[in-house]
Amino acid sequence: MQGKVDVAVMIGSGVPANLRSMGRKVCWVVLLNGERRGTAFSSRDEAEECRAAWLAQLNAERPDSLH
Repeated sequence: MQGKVDVAVMIGSGVPANLRSMGRKVCWVVLLNGERRGTAFSSRDEAEECRAAWLAQLNAERPDSLH
């Protein structure tokens, strides 16, 4: 499976209610081929870690990758 993995920022009303209730006005999400995957993160670093995990998984699934 090939895919494009991105980190996107959500601001204001796009931030999930549980984060807004903690005073967060911004969050980050991981997108796989433009679709949100997983939870919203309160820091970009957390989202980047998740992105790296997605990329590692996708690379491991590629038939031409070395194991």
